[in-house]
Amino acid sequence: MEHIKELFKKDKFAEHAGIEILEVSGGRSRVKMDIKDHHLNGLKTVHGGAIFTLADLAFAVAANTHGNVAVAINANISYMKAISEGTLYAEAEEISINPKIATYTVNITDDNGDIIAIFQGMAYRKKNKVNGN
Repeated sequence: MEHIKELFKKDKFAEHAGIEILEVSGGRSRVKMDIKDHHLNGLKTVHGGAIFTLADLAFAVAANTHGNVAVAINANISYMKAISEGTLYAEAEEISINPKIATYTVNITDDNGDIIAIFQGMAYRKKNKVNGN
């Protein structure tokens, strides 16, 4: 799974957001983002787009662990609680998989393990391999 970590370290938007990949395994991932001033909206809470970006990266990493390139075809998020400081974690888990389509749930939590948001994504598996073959 180290090659998946290396692949997603090249994600410039995630890098700009300060997202770090912590764990990767088949159909699963865990990432984190330390909250900085540039993540905050006008109300001084973490911008929904920053939370979505964190969840989306966790989803992408988990979806691409099976070898074939997987791309998002649907994603939605529900925000449960506002947060202004600390660290956010996103843990993606594969819920179902078949040769073409897979679904994932991503729980976004704070330092205390409280749910901040829940993201659901659906991925389409392409024929080409993640390693470029």
